[in-house]
Amino acid sequence: MTMRMTRRNVLAGGAALLSYSMLASSALSEEARLRLLWWGSQARADRTNKVNQLFTSANPNVAINGEFLGWSDYWPRLATQVAGRNAPDIIQMDYRYIVEYARRGALAPLNDYLGKVLKVEDFDQVQIQGGSVDGKLYGISLGANSATMLVNTVAFEEAGVELPTPTTTWEDLARIGAEITKAGKRKGYYGLSDGSGVEPLLENWLRQRGKALFTADGKIGYDANDAAEWFALWAAMREAKACVPPDIQALDQFNPDTAPLSLGKAATSYAHSNQLVAYQAINKDKLALRNHPLIGKDAKGGHYRKPSMFFSVSAQTKDPELGAKYVNFFVTDPKAAEILGVERGVPESAAVREKLAPTLDELGRAALDYVSGLGPLAGPLPPPPPSGAGEAELALRTVAEQVGFGQLDVKQGGETLVNEVTQILSRG
Repeated sequence: MTMRMTRRNVLAGGAALLSYSMLASSALSEEARLRLLWWGSQARADRTNKVNQLFTSANPNVAINGEFLGWSDYWPRLATQVAGRNAPDIIQMDYRYIVEYARRGALAPLNDYLGKVLKVEDFDQVQIQGGSVDGKLYGISLGANSATMLVNTVAFEEAGVELPTPTTTWEDLARIGAEITKAGKRKGYYGLSDGSGVEPLLENWLRQRGKALFTADGKIGYDANDAAEWFALWAAMREAKACVPPDIQALDQFNPDTAPLSLGKAATSYAHSNQLVAYQAINKDKLALRNHPLIGKDAKGGHYRKPSMFFSVSAQTKDPELGAKYVNFFVTDPKAAEILGVERGVPESAAVREKLAPTLDELGRAALDYVSGLGPLAGPLPPPPPSGAGEAELALRTVAEQVGFGQLDVKQGGETLVNEVTQILSRG
């Protein structure tokens, strides 16, 4: 089968949407077509399209149209497509959104394909459960990852500052950030990105305090005092010039390209371990993964291993079995695994991990070692976030920015955030 890949640029929410279409050479030979939508970088797109070529080579009567966007533009576009009855057949889904989309009837249950089309018997059962909502399976994990702090090792070395260790505390991190800024080795450069609006970082801090973003019954898991203390921590960082000022942080659209680390404004950023590949691709200095700081020397850490993302099959697809077949190929085929590496997380299949490990490059090994080496810093996987969790994340970003610019003080910020999140979750 002859494949042709085309590229078009579509403006969506101010971001360029790159669309790759892989079409059969003859319309007569096309018996099925799958549309695939995902978020991510160009590096992820390149890997995905190569796997799509593998799949269509093995299934010559199937054509795949693939599109990708940045994180911030992805969710509005997906919501619009689902509402307009124009959803893609295969949807890249996040842990914080899967409950919402499943309960809206937007995703097809996959239970009937387990053991038949979906060969995921050697997956970690916790990760299988992570893709389940109300007893039905709606997402197959594409890999395991954990929240992380990305650090520019060259910038640390230039400033004469030691890299963070597994026992680095928040107090230590504030000192480290201020020391890098004060060293002045790079113009307009700061030690830390401002993490006050980064939900996984807040969650890690809350978990160390015995709290959570959300309770098991879908309520907010912290109060206004917690939120105010969080904002106060970062206000002190800004005051000490340990982290970037608000005008620089406001440039961050929460993707690798716009992070202060990648913009050459800070020596750290906050992401997930699988994103090391994308970040390193656009950063000339060597990056490293470090765990989030501890609230005290004796703290246990707030990390957990989570499904990095899922592939879900749309409830609107004309051929859910074909969709399940594609997902199974993506997560179990050895050649696909070699192409994908750990860019979407450490593969869930034990057999795939065993075959993949010897083939990984330095970045792949670093991500694998980080996730597998968290030890006591990692606790249990929290329940899937409730409906509205995605909107709650946006509320955190907005309020954090308002506090950063001085439009709200830390107490007002804490009260505003808790009130907004409470209202969001009450709508279900």
